[in-house]
Amino acid sequence: MLVLDTDHMSLLEWGGRNSPALRERLADADPEQVTTTIINYEEQMRGRTAYIARAKSVDQEVEAYQRLRRHLDNYRQIVILDYDRRAAAEFQRLRRARVRIGTMDLKIAAIVLSRDATLLSRNLADFEGVPGLKVEDWA
Repeated sequence: MLVLDTDHMSLLEWGGRNSPALRERLADADPEQVTTTIINYEEQMRGRTAYIARAKSVDQEVEAYQRLRRHLDNYRQIVILDYDRRAAAEFQRLRRARVRIGTMDLKIAAIVLSRDATLLSRNLADFEGVPGLKVEDWA
């Protein structure tokens, strides 16, 4: 199972110079094995709602809601892994081991570890410090 981190989800949603390489590699993967997490959704939703709140004109507000719709549509097309009791137990284990990364990244790592999956992320510097976590950058 492959789990897309927030940065890889953003590349798929908005493009960018690394997007073609990611899309090419994902084309060879089993679509049913490509997933993301509820934590990634939360991170991006926080950004989308902040963007809406900062809108200063009707046009900006309309654009913000169009982006929110596009975001929702993208997440409807992918399996979203939950932060469940197994992931919560893994999170607590990592905390006790004093793994030094941000809380949201630690929750993502816990979900990935609890499912013996591989995380796809550009944030190798942080995630490679998580014991046992398989992480690759496909961008």
